[in-house]
Amino acid sequence: MLTNPEIERITNDFVVADNKRATDIYFESSWLLNYLMKQRMGLWKMPDGGQRIQVPLRYDGAESGFYQRNDTLSEDEREIITNAFFGWRHAFGNATIYRTDELENAGEYAEVMLVTERVSAAMESASKVIAQQLYAAGGDSSKLITGLQSLVSETSTTAYGTLTEDGLVAKDGTKPWEGKTTVTSEAISLAAIRALRSSARFNAKRPDCMTTTEDLYTAVLNILQVQQRYTENKDVTATGFTGLTFDGAKLVVDDYCPSGWLFALNSKHVGFAVHKKGYFARTPWTKLTSGAQGRTMKILWDGNLICNNRQSHAAHSNLSTS
Repeated sequence: MLTNPEIERITNDFVVADNKRATDIYFESSWLLNYLMKQRMGLWKMPDGGQRIQVPLRYDGAESGFYQRNDTLSEDEREIITNAFFGWRHAFGNATIYRTDELENAGEYAEVMLVTERVSAAMESASKVIAQQLYAAGGDSSKLITGLQSLVSETSTTAYGTLTEDGLVAKDGTKPWEGKTTVTSEAISLAAIRALRSSARFNAKRPDCMTTTEDLYTAVLNILQVQQRYTENKDVTATGFTGLTFDGAKLVVDDYCPSGWLFALNSKHVGFAVHKKGYFARTPWTKLTSGAQGRTMKILWDGNLICNNRQSHAAHSNLSTS
C-alpha cells in the first residue's frame, strides 16, 4: 500500500505540475467555462482576499457636453456609483480511496492508476458543479454562483452585484444595470438572434459570443447552410467544441445551457474572479473522519462570475426548433 508521502507525490505530479492533461479536465465539458476561465477572454481578476469581489463599472455617469467660446461649463458633480460587489462562492470535488480499494489494486502501477483516477474524478466533479451553476439564477444571497440567469433577470427590484436596475442610471437616462431576457415563445430564427444582440448594445458594440443548446444550434446551422452565410469558428473547434461565426459573433453549443435558452454575451463585460489561493487548489490527503478506513482529499475553487456592464448582455428563453 502507498505511504502518505508516495500518494502526495503522485497527486502533485498529476495535479500541480504543468500537466496539460490534468488542466484540460477542468475545461473539457463547457465551452463558456473554457472561454472565460481557461482562456481568460472576458473579465479576469485574481484577488488575494477581501470580504467581497469589487468590480469597477463601465458606464456613462459624469457631466459632459458641447460648449461654445463664452459658455460656462458645468461644475456639477453627479453621484456616480463606481463599483459592483459580488460575494465569494466556493465549490469542491471530493476524492476518496478506501483501504479495501488499495488492497484490491495491489502493485505499483495499479495503485498509481487508482490515485490518478480518483483525483481525475474529483477534478471533473468540481468543474461540473461550476459549469452547471454558471447558467443558473443564483442571486446575491445564494451560496451558488451568481449565474447568467441572474445577470439577465428582468426583476428590477432584485439586486445583482449589490445594485438594482433603478439604482444605477447613466447621464443619458439609460440603465446600465438593466437585466434583459426575452421570454416570447417562438422558433429560433436569424431575426430573433439579431434582435437579441441589438437589444444588448453598449458603445455601439453588440455581444460577441452566444451560447445555446445543441438542438437550437442545429436549427440555426440548417438555416445558415441554405443561405451560405456562416463560417466554422476554428478557434472554437480547435478546443473540442462545436461553433460557428455569424454576423461577426460566435455561436457555440454548451451542454450546460438550459433547454430553450440562448445567451448573448459581450466578453469585454463578463468573466470570472477567482481567489489566488482558490484556482482549483488541492488539500493534502487525510484519514477519513467517518470511521471508515481510507484517505480523502479535496479539489477547491473559490470565485464568482462577475460583470461590469449588465446591459451588454441579453438572453432569450422559450425558444424552440420549429
